[in-house]
Amino acid sequence: MSLMLDIRKLGLFNKMAKEGGNTVADHLSQMTGMETEMEITKINFIDIPDIKTHVGHEKQIGISIEMLEPPHGHILFLFNADSAKELARGMIGDMGGTGPAEDGFTDMERSAIQEIGNIMTSGFIDGWANVLETTIDMSTPTFTYGPGSGMVDDLVGDRQNEMALMFDSRVRALESDINVTVYTFPQLEELVGLMQQIEA
Repeated sequence: MSLMLDIRKLGLFNKMAKEGGNTVADHLSQMTGMETEMEITKINFIDIPDIKTHVGHEKQIGISIEMLEPPHGHILFLFNADSAKELARGMIGDMGGTGPAEDGFTDMERSAIQEIGNIMTSGFIDGWANVLETTIDMSTPTFTYGPGSGMVDDLVGDRQNEMALMFDSRVRALESDINVTVYTFPQLEELVGLMQQIEA
């Protein structure tokens, strides 16, 4: 199958990003009771080997899922520990134990971050599915705290000659801007195939 895409359908990438972001924000607002917005600020195609350099080796929170239906592949949400704690505090208030300046996470914080990860990944996938007029089943999200480059390697280290879609986004909650980067590693041929079926 070709990766050629009708130029009139390029806007679908923006639509998928916007719909994914809006669905995440709606789900987070319902779950936490906090008014939440998710703005996608930039979309890039990037070679998978370059992503490891882009992500860097510093420790970050990663929430990843596998898409079990077309456009098969993985999605990885990355954010720093302070941002994760801030979002967790919105859910659990002061019950979390350790303060935001300390390293490490309490069980309650980890559980809250995992739940937020569930909401973000399922919301993003639901947004994609709406635009692509399909359903996309996904695996249970995996929570990782470690070097971002290692997470990319674990997910797609064997796909050296392929490209991924990267979404820079900002989640606005609790009067704060929290930066979240979404790396998506779909099987591009399958993604293009789904997009070709949609009326331009």
